[in-house]
Amino acid sequence: MGPVLGDKPIFSYCSDPSVLEGLSWVSCYLTNGKHLTAYTSFGTVLLLLAITAPLALALGFAGATAARSNVLPLSLLGKGYTAIVRGVPDIVFFLFFVIALDQGLEWLRHQALCPDWSEPIRQGNDFIVCDRAKLPLNSAPQWVHETYGFFTAVFTFAIVFGAFAANILFGAMRAVPHAQLETAQAFGMTERQVFWRILVPQMWRYALPGLSNLWQILIKATPLLFLLGVEDIVYWARELGGSKGPIFDYPHPDWRRWYFLALLVFYLLMTWGSEKAFARLTRSFSHGQNLSPGKVN
Repeated sequence: MGPVLGDKPIFSYCSDPSVLEGLSWVSCYLTNGKHLTAYTSFGTVLLLLAITAPLALALGFAGATAARSNVLPLSLLGKGYTAIVRGVPDIVFFLFFVIALDQGLEWLRHQALCPDWSEPIRQGNDFIVCDRAKLPLNSAPQWVHETYGFFTAVFTFAIVFGAFAANILFGAMRAVPHAQLETAQAFGMTERQVFWRILVPQMWRYALPGLSNLWQILIKATPLLFLLGVEDIVYWARELGGSKGPIFDYPHPDWRRWYFLALLVFYLLMTWGSEKAFARLTRSFSHGQNLSPGKVN
């Protein structure tokens, strides 16, 4: 039989769970509709990492460049971004920023789409906008709501980890020997050329240890998706591992410890593989470079 949709079984002998036992029960249990949906949540976590990592690195590079700027407002903006985000507990920022971002976008849409609205938007603890301004629309299919929630979470992750990346990259830029930058300027290079041809290529060697640690922290922070309402692997581990009543096809005792043990193995493999990959990157970027300490710039 082919793949399943919903809770339809993959194997024909799974049609009557009450007569199953042993390996047959296990095979049907692990391939029922709920488990197949849960397996896709691993893809959700990997997709979050694949999108968030480069976006956070881009924000971090922009923040570090701004902090290093000789233009005072730009420098204050870069340093303020890292200081504010790093100074707030991650979980507080996650819970606050997602709500603030969602309400901010709805407010802008409300002002543009519903100019004749006469009632206050803030009514006690409620935030009420016109139906056309809601994100996503109430009439939107479920996948639109899930996609919106996911990318809101991705943007929040990128803002938070971008601030940490900015701090790491700023320190790495200052670690590049100043004499090399002065020599490049003496040979007639412009500031832009010195930045892109001398400073940026060499800073990665100093940044990689910190970025490696940040990547590991990002991996371990992905369970925060559960707090943001995204059905990730932590959500499904709790749901599938919990004790089931007679209304379920495959009742079992409380197996959450086994499901969370599987998550432990998954995260250990992810961090172990990442450590190996960053070790190779570090050796690659260190090849042929002068790593003697120099005057910071």
